[in-house]
Amino acid sequence: MTSSGDWPTLDELARQEAEVVLPELTEQVAWDLGRAATDAAWAEQLPVVVGIWRGTHQLFHAALPGSTADNDEWLRRKGRVVTRFEHSSLYMGQVCRDAGTTLQGKFLLPESEYAAHGGAVPLRVASAGVVGWMGVSGLPQRDDHAFVIRILREHLAAARH
Repeated sequence: MTSSGDWPTLDELARQEAEVVLPELTEQVAWDLGRAATDAAWAEQLPVVVGIWRGTHQLFHAALPGSTADNDEWLRRKGRVVTRFEHSSLYMGQVCRDAGTTLQGKFLLPESEYAAHGGAVPLRVASAGVVGWMGVSGLPQRDDHAFVIRILREHLAAARH
C-alpha cells in the first residue's frame, strides 16, 4: 500500500482528509463503508479489524481472520486521538514526529488511552464538520491509514455515479 520510505507531510495528510468529506453519516452510510472495507480486506486477506463511529456510538465493527482483541484496543486508542483533535491519528503522529516528541510528551495524554499511529480517520460531514471516525487496525500504521482513505475515496467516487 505505502512504501517504507518517507512519512507523509502534514499538508499531504490534511489534503487527504479534505478529499474524503461525506455528504452525511447515516447508519446506511456506515454499513456501506464498513461492508466495502470488510469486503476489500477479506479479498486481500488482511488481518484487520474495521470500525466506524458516529460520536460515541459504534455503527460498524468487523474482525477478520488473523486479527486479535489487541487490534480492537489499538483501534479505540487511535479513535480517541481523532475524537480529541479532529485529525487522523497518522496526522497527529506526524505532528509529534515533526516536533521530536510523543503525544504523551506534547499533550500529556496517556499512551494507554491514546495512540497517534495511523489507521483512524475523521468522518467529516459537509454541513456539520467531524461527526465520527473510521478506523482499521492490523497492518503497519501507514497501510492502515491508506486503506481507510482508499475506502472513503472509493465510496465517494461510487456515490457520484
